[in-house]
Amino acid sequence: MENFFNYDDLYDIYDIVIIGGGPAGLTAGIYAARDNLKTLILEKNYPGGQVAITEIIENYPGFPDGISGGDLTEQMYKHAIHFGVQVKNGECCGVEFEGDYKLIQLKHSELKIKTKSLIIAAGAKPKNLNIPGEPKFLGRGISFCATCDGAFYRGKTVAVIGGGDSAVEEAHYLTRFAEKVYIVHRRDKFRAAKILQDRVFNNPKIEIIWNAQLIRVNGDNKVESLTIQDKLTGKEFDLLIDGIFVFIGWLADTEHFKGLLEMDESGFIVANESTKTNIPGIFAAGDVRTKELRQVVTAVSDGAMAAKAAERYIEETFGSI
Repeated sequence: MENFFNYDDLYDIYDIVIIGGGPAGLTAGIYAARDNLKTLILEKNYPGGQVAITEIIENYPGFPDGISGGDLTEQMYKHAIHFGVQVKNGECCGVEFEGDYKLIQLKHSELKIKTKSLIIAAGAKPKNLNIPGEPKFLGRGISFCATCDGAFYRGKTVAVIGGGDSAVEEAHYLTRFAEKVYIVHRRDKFRAAKILQDRVFNNPKIEIIWNAQLIRVNGDNKVESLTIQDKLTGKEFDLLIDGIFVFIGWLADTEHFKGLLEMDESGFIVANESTKTNIPGIFAAGDVRTKELRQVVTAVSDGAMAAKAAERYIEETFGSI
């Protein structure tokens, strides 16, 4: 991925600019470039998004033995490049309009990218706990990525917060390193797939704390304990741990589009299966949009749909391509 723009490039007009280089954005790029549309993907971190740091994906069709998120998204990235997609490092911080054209404002730059259509595939970011002590230890004992940080906790004790697929799956993964893994969940049952639940129920390194209300994170220079309240009895107790892994949901990465696009109360862009937003020529694909299921397979579906919808919009608005 290039980390700079050639000034000459910015005088060109793109057919499609895609914000985000995860599965949705990469798939949109593949479909768009294959149809001979001048296509740019802007990615502020690295191609693949959150999926790239997922240890194993077992439910993506065609990989019965599973595939690492990094390997899967690397192939998607190579596929996009093969068809001529430009993938560059950059962050959109706003959108302006020049007639039917969209002008993409770049963070830390006065440069603007001109495009006929825009696909927002910026994904989502993990929710915080929002309890006392959390800000002090973010990145210093509190993590949102077991694959990234699990190895730091060899022979130690950690707590995983959450009860969905990610929490249960990552708790099982952490037993490769940690001596003891607590799953702390606010309800009395998991929302995770049964195959994932069975793994943790049968893992002797994992202990589950049900009906748990998180009160605060404690420690001086490092995480030492987590204060928990039993929601049924009201009793508080301290759980001695060395680290915390948080998997309690996601927030859409849509801060730069507030006031422009219609969103729900959680900040996800309102768009149905057509991926169209309330602004003609702007589409939302993947985890960033309102939808029932956020998975890699639904993200790539969105990407394909958004690219085709953008192509139709360009033909109707600007004439034949």
